[in-house]
Amino acid sequence: MADMSMRHVECWLPHLQRFEPSHPLRALLGRADRMGEGAKGYLGGLAAYFDCGHGLPAAALTRDHLAGDAAQAAAWLSADPAWVQPDLSGARLLACGQLPLSMDEARSLAEPLKPIFAEADMSLEVSAPDRWHLRLPSSDTLPDFAAPEQALGEDLYEHLPHGLHARRWRALFNDAQVVLHQHPVNAERRLRGLPPINSVWFWGGGALPSNVTATLEGVIGEDLLLLALARRAGIAMQHRSAPSIATVEAGWLVDLQDQSADDVARQWLPSLQALCSRKQVMLAFASGERWLHRPWHRLRLWRRNAP
Repeated sequence: MADMSMRHVECWLPHLQRFEPSHPLRALLGRADRMGEGAKGYLGGLAAYFDCGHGLPAAALTRDHLAGDAAQAAAWLSADPAWVQPDLSGARLLACGQLPLSMDEARSLAEPLKPIFAEADMSLEVSAPDRWHLRLPSSDTLPDFAAPEQALGEDLYEHLPHGLHARRWRALFNDAQVVLHQHPVNAERRLRGLPPINSVWFWGGGALPSNVTATLEGVIGEDLLLLALARRAGIAMQHRSAPSIATVEAGWLVDLQDQSADDVARQWLPSLQALCSRKQVMLAFASGERWLHRPWHRLRLWRRNAP
């Protein structure tokens, strides 16, 4: 974890490989100092900024952020709406959450799933259109579930749970797919050229942590789990905007890891450049690479772009 006394702004960016050699952000990297490797991945990055004691129970944290009742259940598990595409070798997880979906559609899709989970002594809650949660009676029998970032684009059956208690969850996963496959909402979505909601993805299980600590003073971002952690840790939060990024102070995190490289260049780079001209900024990529840019580094005109 980073030192609470850090005197730089932390800017969390997408994987470095997504930035072409000609991307304008690389000019900042070329003038900055390369640092040691940092955390990798979405959950790994969040775990580097926040400590929940044991793991990172994403479902309980996001449920509490959205509904404020996570402490009323022994444990929670995300069962987020997903899009699965069959192929010759099996099926791939193409999207999980972050799908264009209204609350009415979400409730209609979830309604026939509720009896399936009720038979297993669970309650399916539609907390937001793209955030569904299972209220669990106990956390003792939860297997390891792969986070969406681990499974996206890959053969989903390679990422389904294994082990002693996995069979039950695989059966629930398959039952949910059967119910959603012919749901009328998906027929309507196909007519509108939208991807179907033909599966759910289980991940992020656990109980609401009693205490969350942060290595940060505040966060700028829109990611639900990041905001849930920040609120639980009692630190400041701001919505992401060009002015908030350009004027952020040391000790804060600017979250851009959910943006595309094009969006970074088009929408956020001028604010980042303004920030780098007045503050020390750690440019931390989701793939682990890090560069520290100090204000006087703008004078290193002889340096080329970073590799």
